[in-house]
Amino acid sequence: MSEATSLRATGDGLEPDTREFRHLEVDDRGAIAVVSFARPPVNAVDTEMCLEIRALFSRVDEFLPQVRVLVLRGRGSHFCAGHDFREFASLTPQNSPGRQKLVRETFAAVYDCPVPVIAAVHGVAVGTGVALAACCDTIVCGESARLGVPEVGVGVMGGARHMRRLVPEHLMRTLYFTAGHASAAELLPYGGIHAVVPDEQLLDTTLELAERMAVHSRAVLRHAKESLNTIEFMDLKSGYEAEQRVTTRLTAHPDSQEARTAAFERRTPEYSHS
Repeated sequence: MSEATSLRATGDGLEPDTREFRHLEVDDRGAIAVVSFARPPVNAVDTEMCLEIRALFSRVDEFLPQVRVLVLRGRGSHFCAGHDFREFASLTPQNSPGRQKLVRETFAAVYDCPVPVIAAVHGVAVGTGVALAACCDTIVCGESARLGVPEVGVGVMGGARHMRRLVPEHLMRTLYFTAGHASAAELLPYGGIHAVVPDEQLLDTTLELAERMAVHSRAVLRHAKESLNTIEFMDLKSGYEAEQRVTTRLTAHPDSQEARTAAFERRTPEYSHS
């Protein structure tokens, strides 16, 4: 995306006026796009950056119409060092509800993005940073990565439920009550992180994983994302029934028909990617 950054005021706040942002860099590679946090020095998130993340991930079909998989990473030495403390310092009972609503919508935009999102994490991912990573579909970490929930130490709440997607309850509580963090290598055995690799291999490893996803039909991947988000908190029987409903809808799509035919004929499918 080469167009100049611009934001304009709308009825419900700031929204992007062009295809580029001030605090995000987007490398559109067609089937795969790499989105980088770019707010030096540590990619701390503020209101404007939240608006940009929310806009990009909730309107991905508009900004990246061919994308099948997104990679989310940080520029510089860190993935994201949380929310900008200058905004936390000015929180009051009066302004907190509106600001926190925007943060919820920002996280939800990443979680609900209609295509798979892979976080490539290096350096620190704490607070808002670990929540953004946890909202992705899977996480690859560099050896420098440290993940944590420092909220108790700064007198606010948040991040615990997102951290719970990555580690068991009692470990999350230990990290939360101590306002602590742990290395990716320490957290890897708990299953919330896909892999830990040398930092210099992080982007290549993540892109290789993205390519393994992007070979599949765009339509099927999008149905899969919808299905997985729908069933995540369901019981076994209800979740499987929900998956079956998505199957029923998907069977009418040409890519589903092609996938089944190709599997029967033992050949590589040729998808429309529509």
